[in-house]
Amino acid sequence: MSPADIVSSSSASSLTPLWDRQAEWTRRLAMVRQARSFLYQSIFYIEYDAYGREMLDALIEAQRRGVAVQLIVDTFGQRLGGVLMTRADRAALARSFDALRKAGGSVVMYQPPRVLQRYMGGGHHLKVQVSEEGEAIFSSGNITQSSFEGWNEYAVAVRGPVVSVLLESCRQIGGQVAEGHVESLRATASTDQRSGDDVRLEYWFCNPNLHQGPWAAIRWRGPNVVTDRMIEMVDSARRTLAITSFYFKPTEVLMAAVVRAARRGVNVEVHHSHREALPATDLAWIAAAVSYPRLLEAGVAIYENRHGEHSKIVLVDDEWTACGGYNFEDAAHDRLAEAMIASRDERMVAPARAIFAELRRDPDNVPVTAASMREWSGRTRRRVRSLGRLKRWM
Repeated sequence: MSPADIVSSSSASSLTPLWDRQAEWTRRLAMVRQARSFLYQSIFYIEYDAYGREMLDALIEAQRRGVAVQLIVDTFGQRLGGVLMTRADRAALARSFDALRKAGGSVVMYQPPRVLQRYMGGGHHLKVQVSEEGEAIFSSGNITQSSFEGWNEYAVAVRGPVVSVLLESCRQIGGQVAEGHVESLRATASTDQRSGDDVRLEYWFCNPNLHQGPWAAIRWRGPNVVTDRMIEMVDSARRTLAITSFYFKPTEVLMAAVVRAARRGVNVEVHHSHREALPATDLAWIAAAVSYPRLLEAGVAIYENRHGEHSKIVLVDDEWTACGGYNFEDAAHDRLAEAMIASRDERMVAPARAIFAELRRDPDNVPVTAASMREWSGRTRRRVRSLGRLKRWM
């Protein structure tokens, strides 16, 4: 297996589900403010809003009191997120990055090694926060108001052996991870393991940019170990399969697996975002909507969440679940470093069951039907038909 891939059987001495948005935010800030030795945070992008400012101020303050702070931001993701900010806010964000650097902290702007990869939107989509206290927050969200006051997001706070594994994967996205910090986390995990009742996990990570040749994603189709494991999950479903994603537009091999599941009689449901959940553009929704006829014909139940679904959860037969950052899209397969944690342990499966039960009751979660599609305007139909052919790149 390439160093670009991680498939690790690991465990957590504790696992706390963080579906509530303010619960995750409070825990994130507490970790930064209580850190005394080191703090790593990898993120797709930070928006210069109230959340971004508060987090950056906390990181700068941590560095000034002697914490070794490393912030790993995706260059493409930050440029994409920058569209939502004013020019003044982008300049202020750059000044905050500089202030963290001047305090002695590290700000890594990740970009893949090849020029063509950068041009095509290659990067990392790993959302991990770790401190010397031995806890990691593994999340679907970014540091932005949308992630904490708008969209649904899901994170887990974990302790134990998996924490050092999460930190080590930051090396594959440009992080300068000190071996002493990894060893410190392993020592803390050994202490935490005394109960002997750990949550058994698998951790899957792939950075496709480290696999590719000069043609980048254009001629590359895999393998991607995260995509492969997701297909294994889908193919294993016998009764039910429930999925959340930002916009459901997976790479073809994964789409085919979902359709296969529905056609063999599995009750498949997909929860993703409504067109109105992303005001800046409807292109991501179009890339998803072009597959609606195929999914509906196979028997897949599709729901669009009006306030936005940005979590990434898979639940198979109510007994095996995975969560993390992997969006069901082509970019997750061939352009972005992605990761997921999977488990059959009831302590991780039960929260996933509860989330899907909540989504089914949510009045903002609107079903897509053949009848509702007939209500699309002529312009919408034409856009889906013409632009949908470019799904892979949207």
